[in-house]
Amino acid sequence: MSITAPVTGAPQGDIDQPRVVTVVSWKAPIIFGIFTVLFALLPLLVPRPGDTTFRLAEQNAAIAVPDVLLPATPTAWIAVLLLALCTGYAAITVKAHRRLPLWLIVVYVAVLLIGFLAWAGAGATLPMIGLLAGALALATPLIFGALGGVIGERAGVVNIAIEAQMLAGAFTAAVAGSLAGTPWAGLVAAMLAGVLVALVLGVFTITYYVDQVIVGVVLNVLVIGITTFLFRQVLAPNTETMNSPDTFSVVPIPVLSEIPLIGPILFQQSFIVYLMYAVVALVWFGLYRTRWGLRLRAVGEHPQAADTVGIKVAATRYRAVLLGGAVAGLGGAFYTLVSVPRFNQEMTAGAGFIALAAVIFGKWDPIRATLAALLFGFATNLQGVLSVIGSPVPSQFMLMLPYVVTIFAVAGLVGRSRPPAADGEPYIKS
Repeated sequence: MSITAPVTGAPQGDIDQPRVVTVVSWKAPIIFGIFTVLFALLPLLVPRPGDTTFRLAEQNAAIAVPDVLLPATPTAWIAVLLLALCTGYAAITVKAHRRLPLWLIVVYVAVLLIGFLAWAGAGATLPMIGLLAGALALATPLIFGALGGVIGERAGVVNIAIEAQMLAGAFTAAVAGSLAGTPWAGLVAAMLAGVLVALVLGVFTITYYVDQVIVGVVLNVLVIGITTFLFRQVLAPNTETMNSPDTFSVVPIPVLSEIPLIGPILFQQSFIVYLMYAVVALVWFGLYRTRWGLRLRAVGEHPQAADTVGIKVAATRYRAVLLGGAVAGLGGAFYTLVSVPRFNQEMTAGAGFIALAAVIFGKWDPIRATLAALLFGFATNLQGVLSVIGSPVPSQFMLMLPYVVTIFAVAGLVGRSRPPAADGEPYIKS
């Protein structure tokens, strides 16, 4: 992929004329090539006999969908060939100084996943509905965290404290839900907890100009310490009354849940997942189709110019940070109100940092960040499915897979990821 920028200072006659300098990045083709070679080693060194059955419908589905059988090793070799073609096309595109198309990345990832699943599931049946529906559920807190990060950083405030906001949301959701006897109270409490952490972040970074990264890291450590202490001293001795919240159950949407393949995946989920759909749409619409979003993005790109036209920079950043904290708190509520009906110390397990990576991977765009979070959720759920079917892939490798995907995605698959121009920069009004 390439980066094009005008550069002045090239004299032609008596007048300096702008010229264009194109900087070529070979990161994506190189990463494609590395993954292609590594994947080719699987059928080469460990050929797998037998067929892999991809089950595309539940057994009691209203509309039957036939299973798909793929021979394990031949499918893997076909995938290697297609991956090599994608790598070659990526290299040609970069050499021609053209932008790497998004569809190429999507095709490459899809082919890699299908080939890997066909090889790993030889002789077994892969429940695709369970795999994809579980991936969506696991990605839900990451999506909330990523959206919270997008909102704050679009206004110019780096939100390293997503992990703290999610963990605080999980803790308060468990406590409030247990005491009130309803998960709705826990949901509201989780949002308030995220807002509280975001308020501390805003006070130090917006009002007192403290380094945003340092404040975020400190908040993460602080919330981990507070929740761990309260868990051991308060929740553990009073589990029945303070750490046993009711959870949101799965609510199938009539008609839509009966659609083959996508129905059970998208429309047989809990309320928080449905809420996530709405929040993604609202954040996108708010950022790109409303006056509020225009002002927020202006503050993140050029706060001095925004201040000149009458936009209150500090107030806009505060509102964005607090709103982002509330959204991230919803992600924390998922852990204790859907996933596990109790709070455990450090139960977010670094999800906030993966959400932050999804923000970068998604180029600070809510839709792209959502897709990145879905990819990370799929990688997380894949480890459980492969262990159930008895795949030869070592469990240690599957445990680190989501983090490997995160590193490679941020390192090069998206090319140059430019944050808002004033992201991380305090605004001191002159």
